[in-house]
Amino acid sequence: MNHPLDDNDPERELFARLEADLTGEGPADGGAVLDLGKARAARSDTDAAEGAAPSVYLLADADQDTEDGPELMVDTATSGTVPAADQPVTRTPVLPAWASSRDNFLAAYGRWANNTAYAARFHALRAPLYLARVTARSPHGAARLVGGAGRWVSDAEGTPMRAYAIRREDAELYLKLTRKRDDRVRNRTILLALAALFGLAMVIVLLVMLSRVQLAVVGLGAVLLLGWAGRPTDQPLITRAVSKNILPRLTSGQIEKALMSLGIGGMGRGEIEFTSPIRQDGPGWRAEVNLPHGVTAGDIMERRKRLASGLRRPLGTVWPEGDSDAHEGRLVLWVGDRDIARQALIPWPLADKGRHDVFHDLPFGTDPRGRRVSVPVIQHNYLFGSQPGQGKTSSVRVLVCGASLDPSVELWLHENKGTGDLDSHEKVSHRFVSGINDEAIKYAAESLALLREDVMRRGPILKALPADICPDKRVTRQIADMKIGLHPLLAVFDECQNLFAHPKYGKQAGEDAEFIIKVGRALGVVLVLATQRPDKDSLPTGISGNVSIRFCLRVAGQVENDMILGTSAYKNGVRATTFRPKVDAGIGYLAGALDVPTVVKTSYLDTPASDRVAQRAFAMRTAAGTITGHAAGQTSGLTPDAAEQGDNLLDDLMAIWPGAENKVWSETLTAALALLRPTLYTGWGPDQLVTVLKPRGIRTVQVGRRIDGKVVNRRGVERDAVLAAIAERDRNRPAG
Repeated sequence: MNHPLDDNDPERELFARLEADLTGEGPADGGAVLDLGKARAARSDTDAAEGAAPSVYLLADADQDTEDGPELMVDTATSGTVPAADQPVTRTPVLPAWASSRDNFLAAYGRWANNTAYAARFHALRAPLYLARVTARSPHGAARLVGGAGRWVSDAEGTPMRAYAIRREDAELYLKLTRKRDDRVRNRTILLALAALFGLAMVIVLLVMLSRVQLAVVGLGAVLLLGWAGRPTDQPLITRAVSKNILPRLTSGQIEKALMSLGIGGMGRGEIEFTSPIRQDGPGWRAEVNLPHGVTAGDIMERRKRLASGLRRPLGTVWPEGDSDAHEGRLVLWVGDRDIARQALIPWPLADKGRHDVFHDLPFGTDPRGRRVSVPVIQHNYLFGSQPGQGKTSSVRVLVCGASLDPSVELWLHENKGTGDLDSHEKVSHRFVSGINDEAIKYAAESLALLREDVMRRGPILKALPADICPDKRVTRQIADMKIGLHPLLAVFDECQNLFAHPKYGKQAGEDAEFIIKVGRALGVVLVLATQRPDKDSLPTGISGNVSIRFCLRVAGQVENDMILGTSAYKNGVRATTFRPKVDAGIGYLAGALDVPTVVKTSYLDTPASDRVAQRAFAMRTAAGTITGHAAGQTSGLTPDAAEQGDNLLDDLMAIWPGAENKVWSETLTAALALLRPTLYTGWGPDQLVTVLKPRGIRTVQVGRRIDGKVVNRRGVERDAVLAAIAERDRNRPAG
């Protein structure tokens, strides 16, 4: 085909360059003929030789014309292998995974040392048995050596060749082989005789020169050698103590076969791409896979049971997860050597020594790879959920123990199950209750009301701090140490469904908890809720939808799963329903503390260990002077600053009440309160006043005032209601 473009066409140069790129023959002149079929073939061969993907061109065939002229390339080949400056690259780690961090190295060394020590004990105990086996096999070993020497001297290895010559009736060949045999037998007989004489001489020398003990050692060595020579091939002398490969090495073929068995469309052979070699990662293997187009890592995660079946591995060893930093189709598959539930109990790093600062992450547990997982405490709220007996309270205990080791943290503990799981920390708790009766539920509800009041107290104090001390309007360690009533406060409500579902106290408790979760986070107040019945009646959606960190152990179904972990968690493959009853106790999905929901096995703290932690916490708090409230024998529910405010608020209202009016606008009251006590009430508005008065039984009412001839209605407070609240308070005060 002649060149389709005129000499003056501006696209002629582009077409000529395309021809040169395809044929590799340099620039084409104006009258050259372009054979596209030949060019495509040449380019395809070049791409195949270089291992590159074929370049894609939109070109018309030689015998076809297009209305809009020639079509151009879609994908152009790039020369060179150096990536652009802004192009992300993936670097292979310099150190292997087991040596990349102190924890990984210690874990790998610990496994090796543990297996070595166990093998030493195992074989030391069986040493007499091994000696007896060797002694019993030594005669057979001697017979083997004598027989072997006889066969060697008699040239037994040449017997088949001589038999072959006889069968062929080849006399000449037979005679040659016979002469060769005679020479070998003669020479070997001489060598064997000389060796026997040398051995006899050595025996005589040893008998003369060595002591009895030395002779016994030499004799034992000879017996061992003869026993080793006489060992049966199907009966090993030494029993294996440790099986190093509990599960076979993970291979690409196993993964590809398992993924194809899931029944996902497009998951065929050749469609699965491994982005890096399968490598050992902690106590297991790590594989990174690019799934076929349109398949996401969540599709694999939701089929975890079937994936484990396809890999022929226990469910507790197979942990697929996504890598959103790459793309939604990147799957990171980690397969452990052992089931996570069969691993040893994980000791808590602070169980026997050390203290903690709640403004730093708290050790919580480990992931399936054995890596330590720590969680933030301040500026977060927690929600724990599971079926009964799955380790929920034990997981909460880790947070309680960690917070107790910071003397500045005020603990409010409410265990509304009545089993005493948190009793060890009663001695360091500002408020404490354990029980399921109405009195215990009432106490927990009062705590939420007091917490709500304390949150309202903290707001104006934080707001009044200068910007150089509080630039982010959040409580920090510096602010907490200023002794202005903004110390950390951690309140635990275990089995909170018994509180929120209570017919008398539940509704108000739910409203108070929701308010604390939304507002108290920046003010140093941490709410920890734990429930074994996560449904809308027992766990208000305003609470479950606003907590920032969630830990879900085994639950029964999708509804419970999403109530704890958040909407669509089940759909995205984060399924706590796959955990096995009792077997996987203490194992759950942790969401909100890390970049992605992660399986975590919590550190184990039994009652004696928790008691020891509480004793250390009590000593720390006694030295710091932070034993308050219930632990100090006081009945007040608030910190000294907040208690003083709560006791004085009603009196302050009466002190600034304007005249004999029975109903006064809330704006008028808050303005007068700010003038009375600027440091305490500055910044308060009608909403703050309502929040503080509501737990005391005082409700706001509509108050009408005529202004400029018009009636203006606003919310206000009745004087009679305040007087009634004061009378109720005075009646409930203890005598003296």
